[in-house]
Amino acid sequence: MQKNKLWLIVVAVIIAIVALIFWLSPNTSTSDASQQNQNAALNPNSEANTVSASDASAGPGFMSKSQQDTQINCQMTMDSSNRLIVNEQTRNCFEYFITQYGEKSLDQIKKDFQTYMQNTHKEPALSQILDLWKRYMDYREALGQLQAPNIDPNDPKYYRAIFSSTQNLRKQHFSDYEIEGLFGTENTYHLYTLNRLDVIHDKKLSETEKAKKLKDLFDELPEDWKENLEQINKLEDLRKLTADIKARGGSAEEIRNMRLSLVGPEATQRLETLDTQRSDWKNNVNEYLTARDSIMKSGMSDSAKQQAVQQLRSQHFQSKEDQLRLNTFETLHDQGEKLPFSD
Repeated sequence: MQKNKLWLIVVAVIIAIVALIFWLSPNTSTSDASQQNQNAALNPNSEANTVSASDASAGPGFMSKSQQDTQINCQMTMDSSNRLIVNEQTRNCFEYFITQYGEKSLDQIKKDFQTYMQNTHKEPALSQILDLWKRYMDYREALGQLQAPNIDPNDPKYYRAIFSSTQNLRKQHFSDYEIEGLFGTENTYHLYTLNRLDVIHDKKLSETEKAKKLKDLFDELPEDWKENLEQINKLEDLRKLTADIKARGGSAEEIRNMRLSLVGPEATQRLETLDTQRSDWKNNVNEYLTARDSIMKSGMSDSAKQQAVQQLRSQHFQSKEDQLRLNTFETLHDQGEKLPFSD
């Protein structure tokens, strides 16, 4: 990688965009199938078919050493006229070859890709693939030259500016149809994530209003995405909005209304039950530790102290699981550390 500074920048920018802006991208296998169905619908006289070019004729020489135990990920989709249907599989194929960078030079990667496609595809698809590949490589190089916006990274506008710059760059290299095929699934998720950030950071909205808007955004997602994102996003939103309410001294009723708007009555009831359990545990631990401190500071013999503490422990915590859990709290308490109660 040290041989080509430009491509180091490309990789760094892509990693930064993914890591800082768009986390937890969903499973896209269903979206791929949906994209193929949409493309077929645009051409009712054609029948889409997927060409899996991973046979022995391609040869292991097209793989880098780190890919020797994998299959070449190049499943191109064609219509009945053998014309390329651009979708996420197309991009996956491009990226499979690009990830060999570092083990192979860029020139070797480009040469291998061209030879591989010539061995596995015929016209008119071949020319389409090679033309799109060239423009994709140009796009990846240009992506590394994008400048970070002059905005505070803590401001949601920072991430939206990066997304906008990336979108503009794509328009310079691809048609609208190609952008939808290559990046459609990613764009949908990124826009959802950016809209979530806007809602969370909107100071004009109450937490309950934020919860409603976040739920509305989630409900607009494709059904297959909801299964992937529901638990992670809702837990994150619950923690953030609950913390905001508590930080400003909000009431339990405000927390309840926020939860009702975000996750509904059944989940709200479960959360309130969990709140009660956590509160009971916290009170029980604190009472036990206070009584334990009194015993340890008393004038009893060491053996009498140990017996008294053990009896106290058994009175407060009957189950073995709770007693094992208590060990951590005792250790941290004796060390003067903050106790790890769940908020």
